[in-house]
Parts: sequence; structure tokens; C-alpha cells
Amino acid sequence: MELSAVIFVPDDTAKTGFPLPTMLQKVHGYALLAWLSEALYDSGIGRFFLVCHDRYVQQAKNCLPAQAEVMTTAEANPADLLHVFLSTADDDEITIVAGPAIYAPTLPRRSDAPKASCICRASTEALMTALDDNFSFSHFLRENCTFLSDYDGCYTVDSHAALLEMAEFIHRDRMLRLIKQGVEISDTDNCDVAPSARIEPGAKLLKGAILRENCLIRSESIIGPWAVVENSEIGERTVVNASQVYGARIASDCMIGPYAHIRPDTVIERGVKVGNFVEVKNSYIGENTWASHLSYIGDTQLGARCNLGCGTVTVNFDRVNKYKTTIGDDAFIGCNSALIAPITVGNGAYIAAGSTLTDDVPEQALAISRTRQTNKKDWAAKHKK
Repeated sequence: MELSAVIFVPDDTAKTGFPLPTMLQKVHGYALLAWLSEALYDSGIGRFFLVCHDRYVQQAKNCLPAQAEVMTTAEANPADLLHVFLSTADDDEITIVAGPAIYAPTLPRRSDAPKASCICRASTEALMTALDDNFSFSHFLRENCTFLSDYDGCYTVDSHAALLEMAEFIHRDRMLRLIKQGVEISDTDNCDVAPSARIEPGAKLLKGAILRENCLIRSESIIGPWAVVENSEIGERTVVNASQVYGARIASDCMIGPYAHIRPDTVIERGVKVGNFVEVKNSYIGENTWASHLSYIGDTQLGARCNLGCGTVTVNFDRVNKYKTTIGDDAFIGCNSALIAPITVGNGAYIAAGSTLTDDVPEQALAISRTRQTNKKDWAAKHKK
């Protein structure tokens, strides 16, 4: 059963002097609303009704979990929409967030006596009954709601100073909830996980792991130490060691890093190794291919079971346009080779080390493009004279 919540995003900019409402102010890198809604979603709330000024509604909507059902007041008459939202709710009670707040259920009590917050619960039926032309939400809250306190993990954020103070608690709660879900975190003080990042049980975060928005980290993967992942999916048992991954999909059993840079629109299949100081951009890498050292792979279709030697470069840019490199399965690219795109290397082909290629290489061929070595006898001794 999915629970439901109504969240108010009051326009308090005149009071605070900030360009955005407090609910949209960033704390620990992301909007307060993003942290709040993620924690509520984690507790079982999968439906949100967002009450927000039109000028902020899209920004506020973007803060809510992508998997959640969301309805906003910008879509039609607010009272009518709320009635529809409530009539399709599965639960007898609804959660109402009346202003800036955080929900941090893992934190210990911070006071000797309960301190009420602006988060409350009310009867779904009572709220539906109250919806009429003279309906006052503030009156309804006073008369019909049970307000939650810090004993329930609910805290009101009534100033920018309070928002900054809450940063530590938001971070701590996020880490503890992940640990309870089966994620291993070696250093909670030095890992950051965005509200929208999803991590499966069994994954491991080492010191310095930073998971930004829209990440999916599969079970048994290891992120870190000192790794950044953003807008990417990391497969099972894949290791991202001291590297940065943006906008990519990496399959299972891969080894990334150390010091690799995976850029947007990259797909890496199972069993691939992308080693130290290798950059990959807008490319596809087939299963069990290795690019172990000091290489650039850009705008490339790279087959399965290939080996790229140290210093391999796909030369994709002529200052005006980008060009594609295609490398077939089982190809072997020798060290310090430059493949000047557009170019195709056939299945099973070999590229001799130090080659600069401008023409296609047929399947099973050996391509050599370099000056033949000449040794001048006793040249050094004569030169010194």
C-alpha cells in the first residue's frame, strides 16, 4: 500500500530575502524539499500532492522522487485536484507538511521534551469532507491534525541558520538509513549520497565516494575510494576506484580506474577494464575489452574482447566536426597508436605499436604505419666530437 502526503512549499522569499523559498534552498548540495521527499518516500510514502506558487512549481516538482506519483496545484483548481488525490488514496491517514521541515527518523532525540514540527497527520476522510468553498487549511490543521515532533524524527526549519544547522543531521540520517538497508559505508563522514541516488543492498561505499543525482548502484559494486558517479548506472560487482563517471551505463563485473574519466553517453558492457588515466566519451565498449592505460576513446564503437595498448588514441575531432571510429571484435591495438577517424578496424585485426592510421583495416590484417628504423653506426661517438 502506497501512503500519501500533501506538501506545502510556502513562498517565504519576502521574509528571508533569498531568491527561492526555504524549501528550495540547497542544503548539503540539494534542495531541502529533495531531502524531505526522499526520506518520506523511503518511509513508504509514494504519492505526493504539491502545493506551490506557479513560479516555483516545476523546480519543486523536480525535487520529488522520480518513481513517485506527483500531483501539483498548477494543473487545475487546487481544491478539486486535492479531492481527486485524496479519493484515490489507499490510506486512512494522510501526512501533511505545512512548511519547511526535515524528516530524519534515524536520529536520536534532541530535546528532553517533544518539540512539535510542521509535519502532521490527519484523517483522509476528514480532509475530503472539509474541502468546500470556505475551506481554510490553517484552520483545518489547528482543529484536525496530530502534529509530529522531534521524537518522531520531524523538525521544523524556521530560518536559514536552522537550515545550515540541519545539514549535518540530514547527512547523518541519509547514511544511517542506507546502512539499515544493507549498504556498507566505510566512512560516513566522507561519503555523499544525493537524495535521488539509489543503492541496492550489498553495495559498498569507500571513503570519498560521491553519488550525485540520478545514480543507480547495483548490489556488490564498490564505489571509491575518492570516486564520483553522476546520472549513471553501475552494474553488479563493478568497481569504480578513484574515478569519475558521468551519464554512463556500466554493466556488471567491470573495473574502472584508478583515475579514469567516463563521460556522458558511454555504454560499457560486462567484464570491461578501463584503467588508469583512460578517458571514454560517447562510446560503446563490448564485453571483456581492456583499455588499461593512458588512452582516449571518443565517439567509438569498440567490439568485444579487444585490447587497447597504452597510449591508444581515437582521433575524432578536426576542430569542426566529430568523427566515429569502429573497432571490431577481438582486435588488438598496439601501444601509442593513433586511429584518425572516420576509420574502421575489422574483427581480429592487429595494429602495430606506434602506428598512425588513416585508412580502414580489413579483418584479420596487420596494419603498420611508421617509419622503418635506421641505426647509424658510431653516430653518437662522432657527434660528441
